[in-house]
Amino acid sequence: MYKIDLMSDNKNKTTLVLGAGVIGVTTAYYLARAGLDVTVVDRQDAPGMETSFANGGQIAASHAEPWATPSALGNIIKWLGRTDAPLKFRLKADPVLWNWCIRFLVNCTAGRVSQNIERTLRVALYSRASLIALRAEIGIEYDQRTDGVLHFYGQTKDYDRACKHAETMRGHGFEQQLLSGGECVSTEPALVHALDTGQLAGGILASDDESGDAHAFTKALAGHAADLGVKFRYGCDIERLLTSSGAVTGVELGDGEVLLADATVLALGSYSPLLLRPLGIHLPIYPAKGYSVTLPIIDANLAPKTSLTENERKLVYSRLGSRLRIAGTAEIAGYNTDIDTERTAIMLKAAAELLPGACDLTDPDPWAGLRAKTPDSVPVLGMTPIKSLYLNTGHGTLGWTMSCGSGRAIADLVSGRTPDIDLNGLAMDRF
Repeated sequence: MYKIDLMSDNKNKTTLVLGAGVIGVTTAYYLARAGLDVTVVDRQDAPGMETSFANGGQIAASHAEPWATPSALGNIIKWLGRTDAPLKFRLKADPVLWNWCIRFLVNCTAGRVSQNIERTLRVALYSRASLIALRAEIGIEYDQRTDGVLHFYGQTKDYDRACKHAETMRGHGFEQQLLSGGECVSTEPALVHALDTGQLAGGILASDDESGDAHAFTKALAGHAADLGVKFRYGCDIERLLTSSGAVTGVELGDGEVLLADATVLALGSYSPLLLRPLGIHLPIYPAKGYSVTLPIIDANLAPKTSLTENERKLVYSRLGSRLRIAGTAEIAGYNTDIDTERTAIMLKAAAELLPGACDLTDPDPWAGLRAKTPDSVPVLGMTPIKSLYLNTGHGTLGWTMSCGSGRAIADLVSGRTPDIDLNGLAMDRF
């Protein structure tokens, strides 16, 4: 069982964590366990109210393939103009976006893909193990399910391509099971309609992946962190980072209040680059808007128990107690968080076709949030050129998957420990 021994030399070390999403809260919890005096600052009035609020629910190392692949550009061109495209670009005259796109294209080589898969898997597997240990230690509940994530494919050519990708993942130490259509139904009976209607060519089961409600987890862990002495400052806009003698010394809030600290951890997702630019740090993170709908389950026997990933529509399905969360699609549209009803309609149509009779489609709860995407789909973890400033951001679609491992690693760094995970290739200096 993983435990952090309180370090006496950290007792009076003050740390600010900027952001109270799942990344910020896990970081704060592990910092407090290491004996630091921690304050979390967030503009919302409670933890986990933005990107962590209604994501797909999967804790899935099996999603380690980056967006940038040799086929990415062709897919993007193919999807242009389609209202149901899994990835939609709303291009505009934004030099930050165009710089990001150039870096994205540089990562579309086979060599870069293999490198980025290894880096992502390294964090994801470490994080999954850290979550399991944390859950065993404190008994946290969040509608978790531990029966894996099943990726399924409607066309044989897509399934065959995925099997080759699974072989690449195996080379990096990640094992998955290749399943026929019939074996998929044996694993998850809710897919029987897909098999009967010719929508199921095969699947790949990541049996050690998990699912659960990230928002419920974040709220519950914030409570545990508060019990350890973490202070939460909600409803506080962060105006700027303060510096002195080449070090970050704290932040100034929107009302002029100053919070000072020995160390500051930036865990603001897509908004992290905005605070860094005045310091001369240009971090290539751009927001990718993702959507979800949450539906009441009306027939428990027809709803999936195993978390599912549908390849063709790039959608995930996670059962959260008596609810089914469907999430996916992405828009590159800046910091706009408006909900496009055409995007949520894609998910409702998918639920009707894949899982008829399982959910009440007349009572959807739609949501949109901004995922912090790096060009290589690898998070940014570690120190910066500015003393006392640490980054825990850029997790893209895998923030929930990587949260515990990222938070634990950053807490180790701040508290003077050597992290158990190798952070080589994860820091901002790779850019």
